Amino acid sequence: TANMSANKQTRHSLFSGFRVLGLYSNHVPHALRYHLKHREFYVVTAAGRSFHTFNVNRLGIVAVSNCMSNDITCLAADRMLVFAASGRLVSAFARNKEVVMRYHGHQQDVRLLLPLGDQLISSDSGGDVIVWDVQGGDIYLRLHFDPNTFYVSAMMHPSTYLNKVLLGSSQGALQLWNIKTSKLLFTFKGWLAGVTVLQQSPAVDVVGVGTATGRIIIHNIRLDETLMSFMQDWGPVTSLAFRTDGPPVVASSSPQGHIAFWDLERRQLVTQQRHAHRTAVAAATFLQGEPLLVTNGADNAIKVWIFDQEGGGARLLRSRQGHSAPPTTIRHHGNDGKNILSAGQDGTLQSFSTVHERFNKNLGHGGKEQKKKKGLTYKELCLPAIISFSSAVARQSDWDGIVACHRGRQATTTWNYQRCTMGAHHLQPPGGRRDSVATAVDITSCGNFAVIGSSCGRVDIYNLQSGLHRGCYGDEEKAHSSVVRGVATDTLNQLTLTAGFDWLLKFWRFKTKKQEEQLKLSSAPASMMLHRDSGMLALALDDFTVVVVDIETRRIVRKFAGHHGNINDMTFTPDGRWLVTVAMDCTIRTWDLPSGCLVDCFLVAMAPVGVSLSPTGDFLATAHIDSLGVYLWTNKSLCGPVGLHPLPADYQPAVETLPGVMPVEPEQEVTSEEADNAYQSAEQLGTELVTLSLLPESRWTSLLNLDAVKKRNKPAAPPVAPPTAPFFLPTLPGLTPRFSLPAATEGQSKMLIGSLLQTSEFCSVLEEAGRSGSFDCPLRLLKDCGPAALSVELTCLTSEGGGANSLLLAFIHMIDSMLASGRDFDLAHAYLALFLRLHLRSLSQDAVAMAALLRLSGRLEVVWAELRASFDQSLCLLSYTKSALL
Repeated sequence: TANMSANKQTRHSLFSGFRVLGLYSNHVPHALRYHLKHREFYVVTAAGRSFHTFNVNRLGIVAVSNCMSNDITCLAADRMLVFAASGRLVSAFARNKEVVMRYHGHQQDVRLLLPLGDQLISSDSGGDVIVWDVQGGDIYLRLHFDPNTFYVSAMMHPSTYLNKVLLGSSQGALQLWNIKTSKLLFTFKGWLAGVTVLQQSPAVDVVGVGTATGRIIIHNIRLDETLMSFMQDWGPVTSLAFRTDGPPVVASSSPQGHIAFWDLERRQLVTQQRHAHRTAVAAATFLQGEPLLVTNGADNAIKVWIFDQEGGGARLLRSRQGHSAPPTTIRHHGNDGKNILSAGQDGTLQSFSTVHERFNKNLGHGGKEQKKKKGLTYKELCLPAIISFSSAVARQSDWDGIVACHRGRQATTTWNYQRCTMGAHHLQPPGGRRDSVATAVDITSCGNFAVIGSSCGRVDIYNLQSGLHRGCYGDEEKAHSSVVRGVATDTLNQLTLTAGFDWLLKFWRFKTKKQEEQLKLSSAPASMMLHRDSGMLALALDDFTVVVVDIETRRIVRKFAGHHGNINDMTFTPDGRWLVTVAMDCTIRTWDLPSGCLVDCFLVAMAPVGVSLSPTGDFLATAHIDSLGVYLWTNKSLCGPVGLHPLPADYQPAVETLPGVMPVEPEQEVTSEEADNAYQSAEQLGTELVTLSLLPESRWTSLLNLDAVKKRNKPAAPPVAPPTAPFFLPTLPGLTPRFSLPAATEGQSKMLIGSLLQTSEFCSVLEEAGRSGSFDCPLRLLKDCGPAALSVELTCLTSEGGGANSLLLAFIHMIDSMLASGRDFDLAHAYLALFLRLHLRSLSQDAVAMAALLRLSGRLEVVWAELRASFDQSLCLLSYTKSALL
């Protein structure tokens, strides 16, 4: 029982979550903000429970926020903060990452956010509109609307309207509110259609209204007068944006992914951008004073459009785009492990770089051969999703190096990685059955041939340069009696391996296409993977087991059992020592081939469908069900030793969080006991070490140059205060009027001299410390003094300054204790230098003080000898490392 509980608590130690690739945006409208210091625009997009911040100039990712408890439903940003709503909670983020304030008070899910100065306005699905104090988090105002009569669907602050908010409803009416006085100022009847968007135009008092019927109204809210209206035929208006760089143009977006541009002067459609996004356009925003339009959509894309075309058209300037549907197959491309090819359910083939997003490539959406035929729609021209592909880099600069199989299609397609396009060849067997489908593909190591298996049992070979058919395997043009589940070729193009649903693994001579041997399996194979360097072939069977076959001896050498679901994919490490498998039981397992044991296993929240280990072995990439990203895990065995040991059969794996999705920590209040137990750094690590003070250098480096500093800072002429005259001037008695002059009193001068002769607090504390032997209190007082005040305190130590000779001896003992303890080493030397400069003449006449100074001098020489030895050793080692030929 103790062993089982220990197994349940053991966590995996081989892979650690690193980051997620290809995740940029979802259906939540983006937020745009301008950084005054950087003079740059930033776009904030939601990605699940966190949001990403990109700079518009390069669309490079700047920050990823901490995760919230639920998916983000809306975003807003002002000059300093980013506001995000998740369920009923609204959070304010600083520096695009950290939560600095949480706003609790909504009873339903928050749908709209609007920053307005020092207030934040939020609206939920239950009809509550709350005005928050941003800094304090208090509720400033709460309004309630009946969702049946006025369901708030849009909010906007009219420009120059102080403390005013314009609310739009799904019933069509608009209301103008004063949030300071909580008064309804005016109600607009509407246009018999639900309001979806409210947007301020560059002109004061004029707003743009988008409706659910596709109608766009330009309305003057001061006069309650409609200036013009347009109609888009693509359904509801999802967003509106006005150009502010000159041309009077308004952009409207639609759920079909199209964007229309309307001329406000000519009151007509200027141009349109069809298929700007694969799905609905979530938001479109023009940059202030620039001909740039930023859009995002649920197709996992952020795009920046520039208006430099003749006739007012726009072209795509830059974009960041991932899969709009979950990826199904991922493979590393190349030998450096920096690029990952990914095929998704959206039909696209993309390459994600592990170095930077600017190296990402979109190979596009495959098109059918009859693409020139007129009358076909966009969807009819697109090929189905890719279910399997193979790539090679040997000859990719000469011809296509990627071959892909599509769902429900017999012909396979070729792709060119360097040109980022689909190739010219559609590989299809001559005279083949039309109802057969390509199911498996592999490219030879030389990059010249492609071996393709189909559902009818055929295995064909093609030349990639010409696209010509070069033969097939088996008698009667059939290699298997049923569906081919996997094909592979060895390093030297000597063997071709095929696995079929007939439970057979067959070995073929590559050149003659003759069968040499076959191996009967215990179950039907689902997929297979060959490690060419070691000659190990892994087959995933339908009974949830994995068998490993040595292609030299052609025997099963290992069998692994432990999965409880269909095995979706597998990959070898570069040295062929480990085999990583992923299955529908949501586990990722690592098997050690030499020992035949399971050495690592962990659970994930979503079932993985694809896995690939980089050729360098540093990153493990996984793709998951219902997730658009490609997740990277670091191989910790490359960074240091990991304690791998065989896991028992009853091992219960721990659940690991996917990379980029940090667990949410609950809010906790720190108690006084926890605060007392908090770790505090020691003032000194050891008495044998020299510890410097934490004071700034200006507090002790200028002590010996105070005269020069005072001379430099002395004003050219001292300020002269004007003489103050009393209201009634005093006069002397006599016939001739004479004014009396105020005589200087001797009491004031005596009082001033007496105050100077009084001992200061530092002198009193130093005298007490000289008797007790503890000098912490006087040293603390000196640390609080500035250079000028410190000079005055040291000057007053003598009898002429109001002190006594015993204070000089106490000060020497204080410096000696500082050097003995090794603390405040810099202050001890600075204070001693100033002390000797001021009192060396008087100290030379005191025998006791001179004896103390001689002892202090000996301690200084010992300390400096140790420091000099350490410095010399470090400098010698540094000069050796710089000059040695390593």
